[in-house]
Amino acid sequence: MKKLIAFATLLLCHACFINIQAQNFTPKYGITLCGAEFGENNLPGKINEDYIYPTATDIDYFVSKGVDLIQLPIKWERVQHNLGEALDADELGYIKAFIDECNLRRIHVTIVLQNFGKYNKDCVEYTVGESEVTAWHLKDFWMKMAETLSGKPNIYAYSLMAEPSNMNSTIWFNTLQYVIDGFRTIDKNTLLLIEGNNYSNAFTWLTFNDELKCLQDPSNKLLFNAHCYFDKDFSGRYKKVFVEDGANEFTGVERVKPFVEWLKLNNLKGFVGEFGVPKNDQNWFKVMDNFLAYLHSNNIGGCYWAAGQWWKDYPLSIQPENFNEQPQLKLFSKYFNKNKDVTSPSATQIWTRVFNQNNYKNLRLTNS
Repeated sequence: MKKLIAFATLLLCHACFINIQAQNFTPKYGITLCGAEFGENNLPGKINEDYIYPTATDIDYFVSKGVDLIQLPIKWERVQHNLGEALDADELGYIKAFIDECNLRRIHVTIVLQNFGKYNKDCVEYTVGESEVTAWHLKDFWMKMAETLSGKPNIYAYSLMAEPSNMNSTIWFNTLQYVIDGFRTIDKNTLLLIEGNNYSNAFTWLTFNDELKCLQDPSNKLLFNAHCYFDKDFSGRYKKVFVEDGANEFTGVERVKPFVEWLKLNNLKGFVGEFGVPKNDQNWFKVMDNFLAYLHSNNIGGCYWAAGQWWKDYPLSIQPENFNEQPQLKLFSKYFNKNKDVTSPSATQIWTRVFNQNNYKNLRLTNS
């Protein structure tokens, strides 16, 4: 009996330790600089015609706003033209140059494989792990990337695959575990961002990705990475203006809460790698402000989507126009680690406000 009690106590202490680790994790906030993943209909394509990499000028602008974390989305087919073979030297040169420019400015970088769970081979998209593009191929790619970039001190994380969709859940879980195991033979220290099925949607995370809680990492450095947009169809295209969309100021909190609660229940650490609102409809700003306060109160970081020279006409873009700061960036910048002057309400306070507002809405509907 004493042994059973001692063992139970050990398990409880272990659980408490994991929980403390999750609670004490310091969130980071940053932005995404797009361009290197563009031109997906012409792969591998030509640099500066089909796709571009961010420039030092781009980096300097966001450094001046307090940014110290930048996501760089890339395309697998550009970095590795043939599965299982060597990585392309030119493309690696562009990636390394970007990382080094960021390092000069003390900026951390996350490399994001922006491939949606697919690899385009001979103009045909193959689902990773469910076709001739196997889990081994994805593991091979990331082991080679880990080896190649091992000397870069400012890499914050690697996102193993952005927004997989229509995946077999068991196959996707096994693929991720296989990649993690291979990656850790090369790099035991860098965070790995884990995205889930159904485009990593925060609101549907529990439905599509609950089994990801069982992933094992010997380094205990997994960050589960959800995406969260606030428009009616979750797409981030914001086809309707706020008043027609059916949203309210707490829609962002409601959308991300299932993911946050899943993290808490399983003592895991999380990140929101994509979110954003259109600049031409200020009603969405309050939605994002409440959303960010809720993330901050739960020690969850995130990166805004997006910036980049070819995103200037994109409604969500925070790329400056004529050196003028975009309003979404101004709202978000108080959370940047170099600008930290934010005092967020607690998660309980925020959720109480959501509950009260929903009750008020229901009361109006009942009495109308």
